[in-house]
Amino acid sequence: MKILPIAPYSFGANTYAIISDGHAIIIDPSVTVGAITSAVVEEGAVIDAIVLTHGHFDHIAAIDTLREATGAPVYIHENDAEMLTDGAKNAFLTFFGRDRAYNPADRLLHDKDVISLGNSEIKIIHTPGHSKGSICLLCDGFLITGDTLFADTVGRCDLWGGSSSELAASLTRLRELDPSLMIYAGHGAPERLGIALDNSAYYF
Repeated sequence: MKILPIAPYSFGANTYAIISDGHAIIIDPSVTVGAITSAVVEEGAVIDAIVLTHGHFDHIAAIDTLREATGAPVYIHENDAEMLTDGAKNAFLTFFGRDRAYNPADRLLHDKDVISLGNSEIKIIHTPGHSKGSICLLCDGFLITGDTLFADTVGRCDLWGGSSSELAASLTRLRELDPSLMIYAGHGAPERLGIALDNSAYYF
């Protein structure tokens, strides 16, 4: 299993492709469809699905165009599903003063769900706090954390569905994992899980 950053560490949000045995899952498509499909084609893979770590506008910008171009279904945790169709909840209205809605997801995820990718499996960990349905994706040797945990800070909790107490509990849950796992967050550069969690302690 391989993780491929696409337009990495951008001002907006990081988009990733997870690739295994010629199959790919796109995480948080916020860059152009062309950038995503070109990167996946170079790896000799096809896109099986689009998985969202949560429902904020900067992580979902390309879901409809990518889904139309590839036919890949969109997955999101059940607690964030309504964010796709509501510009107030996905925060587009907050930041830009106008509504922006997307089509509903094709599959709703739950804690401990497993997504198959080639001969590999990806485990869903529900980590509410930044949003009600924020998730992390546990892969073979790395963890995708969305906006739950960054290298040196944590996700904000003041937008719709946010909760600092839930975020603190989610970070405690992540401490059960191998601290040597490399995390790939929704913004910024990768870091070891243990180091990122120790950095996050300053915010609680």
